[in-house]
Amino acid sequence: MAVATSPIRILIGKVGLDGHDRGVKLVARALRDAGMEVIYTGLHQTPEQVVNTAIQEDVDAIGLSVLSGAHNTLFARVLELLKEGGAEHIVLFGGGIIPDDDLPKLKANGVRMLFRPGTAMSDIVDFVKGLRA
Repeated sequence: MAVATSPIRILIGKVGLDGHDRGVKLVARALRDAGMEVIYTGLHQTPEQVVNTAIQEDVDAIGLSVLSGAHNTLFARVLELLKEGGAEHIVLFGGGIIPDDDLPKLKANGVRMLFRPGTAMSDIVDFVKGLRA
């Protein structure tokens, strides 16, 4: 008899002052429809709020949407807080308006994957499913 595995738990959030949430809500719905447990934190979250919630909810990954241009600062802060909280096992990925020049540095610092506008939802779902592979 096979042992049932728990669904992948994902926290989806909007950090900073960015008020555009249509895309992140679509991502949350696509992940949910693919069988994952999704916790959506809503708009205007601080990195501290996101990381605290992620740790409390025992998530596998955090997906952040950043359209404000503050991606370098916000992703770095979330990674720092995960490390401080002993939660480096939580994968950080994100999406938004991120210039080509910033992608390599963000990935080198620990952001596992970055998605930009126009990415197929199936690509995001496949990436998240691959976290358990």
